[in-house]
Amino acid sequence: MFFYTNPILIAAAVVPAILLLRYIYRKDALEKEPPRLLISLVARGIIATFLAMIAEGAGEWILGSFVPKGTIAYNALLYFGVVAFSEEGFKYMMLRHRTWKSPEFNCSFDGVVYAVFVSLGFALWENISYVSVYGLGTAAVRALTAVPGHACFGVFMGSWYGMARWHENYGDHERSKQYCRKALLVPALLHGCYDFIATINNSLFAVIFLVFIVIVFSSARRTVMRLSEDDRYIDGNGYFRQ
Repeated sequence: MFFYTNPILIAAAVVPAILLLRYIYRKDALEKEPPRLLISLVARGIIATFLAMIAEGAGEWILGSFVPKGTIAYNALLYFGVVAFSEEGFKYMMLRHRTWKSPEFNCSFDGVVYAVFVSLGFALWENISYVSVYGLGTAAVRALTAVPGHACFGVFMGSWYGMARWHENYGDHERSKQYCRKALLVPALLHGCYDFIATINNSLFAVIFLVFIVIVFSSARRTVMRLSEDDRYIDGNGYFRQ
């Protein structure tokens, strides 16, 4: 394939994810996570892309058997149901499998770090696939939209996931389960909105999409700043600000 012989194209696909990974890593001020763990999370994010592709293919085929393609109903069910839950669901599955019982998951901000590394592993591989087919123009657009979008979904997933682990540690299993559900549902809803709005070919929806991503990106940044500053060991005492 073309991208195997074009280092500029590879760099255009990979660099945005690397810059965001570096940003999140630097925000983990209380206790840095070991590189082996972070690399394994990126790798699991890549694995999640393949699992999501299979699930999305099957889901799209089933959906197309019942709902006419190209309709608003079809697009809503496709992007909110099939695509959003396939992608965010497999990200969450990989995240939880690797980190929930890990002894290194000992700080509240770790949830954000872990979820973003999985999400950007997913985005990195997905970006290579798109850029290899559509070229540098697509790389520029996705560097400003899709890649940071995945990072933001990871931030929201990780914020709820970190709270779930904190409450689990204190024996509040019911609230921990509630936060685990939110760790999947919130990013899936945002992901569905992102895809659904982006695919409507209308000047008004182009403006709505721009406003949407500005709100999501700024909210994710504020969440990172707040949780980074409030980071604490989950086996310590004190109130975890929600």
